[in-house]
Amino acid sequence: MPLLTLAQAKAQLDIDTTAHDGELQDYIDALTAVIEARVGPIEIRTVTETVDSRDMRLALTQTPAVALTSLTPVVTGGLALDVADLVLDGQTGIVRRRIGARFYGGPWTAVYTAGRASTLPTVGLAARLLLQHLWRTQYGGARGRGSADDYDVTEPIPGFGYAVPNRVLELLEPFKPPPGMA
Repeated sequence: MPLLTLAQAKAQLDIDTTAHDGELQDYIDALTAVIEARVGPIEIRTVTETVDSRDMRLALTQTPAVALTSLTPVVTGGLALDVADLVLDGQTGIVRRRIGARFYGGPWTAVYTAGRASTLPTVGLAARLLLQHLWRTQYGGARGRGSADDYDVTEPIPGFGYAVPNRVLELLEPFKPPPGMA
């Protein structure tokens, strides 16, 4: 499920023609990456990554993790673990062995799906507000904006610069992954 559809974008911007559809889709694609950088994957996707641990758990980096597909050793000849013998905590991305044993023989190639089955309403609202903010930048002061409004960003946000208004960041705050996660 996409973070924002073209129809939702057009409704947010009060656009009823197809004249800007291509450009709007570019904006939608760009804002998805910005939102996901803050809250983790929204759209369901397959992730392949190398993880390692000599501990009793492995940590996947893209959360929420929906399902673990395979866990195979990077080293040729190593023995793959059966995913039925593993437990995945999707919110944290932590993988444990059901028998409580350590992970030996790594590093491992983990293949899994990450993302959300549906877009949370608050995250969807944040995406629409970010779209509206970014779309307005193409007009500069041409639309009679002589004074500041609530889309202005007065301080650059580390990692985001001036592109993301504070109101969007505040809406996304409750959905940030735990420290140390994606």
